[in-house]
Amino acid sequence: MTPHDFDENDVVLPTVALVTDEPGRILRYAYDSFLVGVPVALVTLVEVRGGAARTVGAQMAVRGDGRYCGFVSGGCTEAAVAAEAIQALRKGHDRFLRLGEGSPFFDIVLPCGGGINLSIHILKSADSVRQVLSRLASRRPATLRYTPGSGSMEFGGEGRCRTTGWVDGGTFVTQYQPITRVLLCGRSVELATTAAVARAAGYQIIQIDPGSDNSSFASKIDAYSAVALLFHDLDRELPLLQGALRADPFYIGALGSRRTHEKRTALLRKHGFGDADIARIKAPIGIFDKARDTSSIALSVVADIAAARTRAAQQTSALG
Repeated sequence: MTPHDFDENDVVLPTVALVTDEPGRILRYAYDSFLVGVPVALVTLVEVRGGAARTVGAQMAVRGDGRYCGFVSGGCTEAAVAAEAIQALRKGHDRFLRLGEGSPFFDIVLPCGGGINLSIHILKSADSVRQVLSRLASRRPATLRYTPGSGSMEFGGEGRCRTTGWVDGGTFVTQYQPITRVLLCGRSVELATTAAVARAAGYQIIQIDPGSDNSSFASKIDAYSAVALLFHDLDRELPLLQGALRADPFYIGALGSRRTHEKRTALLRKHGFGDADIARIKAPIGIFDKARDTSSIALSVVADIAAARTRAAQQTSALG
C-alpha cells in the first residue's frame, strides 16, 4: 500500500490498536505494520512549551488504516494527532504539527496549558527501526536520528550518554533504553505480589530461587536491572547479595528492619565489602517506612525501583 492507494473520499477513523507508552512496543508496532505493507508514520514529541503530560521524545505509531498506539500527550489529543498523521500518509509528505499554545487548532486545548510540537515522519524504510529493536532485544541502548530537511530517519548508533533532543542544528535524536529488568530473589509471600505489581508496571521480571547458581544470577544483571532481595533469612540472601554488589544494577534493595540491616552489614564486612558497597543497598527496601502487609511492600518496592530508574536516566542525560 502506498500514498497513492488512498482514496481522498475514504473516511478513516483513528482507532486505538494498542494501549502502551513503552517505546520498544511502539517501534515494534510500526515495524511490523511496515513489513506487511501498511503505510505507517512515527509521530515524535520534539518540543514542549510550558507544561506537558509527556517528555520530549514520546512517540506514537499511526497506520494508514487509522490504527495507532502510543502517547504524545495525556490521551486527550492522540486521536486528533492520529487524524493529522493519516492525512500526512495520504499526501506522502512529512510534516510538523503544533498543538496547544500557539497552535492554529484553537479547539484543541492541552490540560497542562502549554504547547507541544510534533514531527510526523512517514516510514520509507524500516531498517533503522529494525536496528534499534535489535539492540533493545540484546539489552543495549540505541538512537534514531530524524532530519526533517531531507525527510530521513537513520539509526544513530548506541551510547548511554546520548540525550533526546535537537542536535547539529536540524536533526532530532531520540534515545531508547532497554526495558527495566527486575530480578526478584527469595521465596517469601511478598515476592509473588511484588512480581505481579512489577509486571503490571511493564517491567521484565526474573524470579531467582535462593538455590540459584551465583554466576548465572550475576550474568542476568546489567545497568538497566534492579535487584530486590525479599528474604527473611540473611544466610540465604548473602550469596545473591554478594553477586549483585559485584555487578552493576541501578538498584539493590533488601527486605528487613534497620536492625536486620546492621547484621547484614556486619556479614558483608566479614566478606570484604566496604562502605561504598554497603551504601548501594536500599535497606529497608522501598519508599514506605515500615511497610508490613504484602501489598504495601510490593507497591513500596516497585515505586522505589521506578524512582531509582528515573534518577539513573537523568544522570545519564546529564553526562551527555
